[in-house]
Amino acid sequence: MELVALISSGKGTWGQVAGVINRGEWDSITIVGNDFAKKFTSQKDFEFVEIGSGGIIDMKNEILEKLKGKIKGTEVALTIASGEGREHMALISALLNLPVGIRFTALTKDGIVFL
Repeated sequence: MELVALISSGKGTWGQVAGVINRGEWDSITIVGNDFAKKFTSQKDFEFVEIGSGGIIDMKNEILEKLKGKIKGTEVALTIASGEGREHMALISALLNLPVGIRFTALTKDGIVFL
């Protein structure tokens, strides 16, 4: 399964995202984030998709355009442990408009779970 993860400036949230990336078996990993998120590193390779900080509709359209052709399957694992509500809504809306299905994903004490 392909993983899509949102990275933003939320304090302490990058560790959750890194855990999902590093402990899961992913066909591909796409990180969506702003300029600040370029500092994110991981043990696994990923593709970074940079987004601006415009309004929610502009952000959704930008994500949609930048993700077209990158998602190969019909469903993605999605982690939104990082970020804020408008970023979450823009990303979810863009994925659904590709269209792909979403399986929310998190790291718990029991490992990777699909919610």
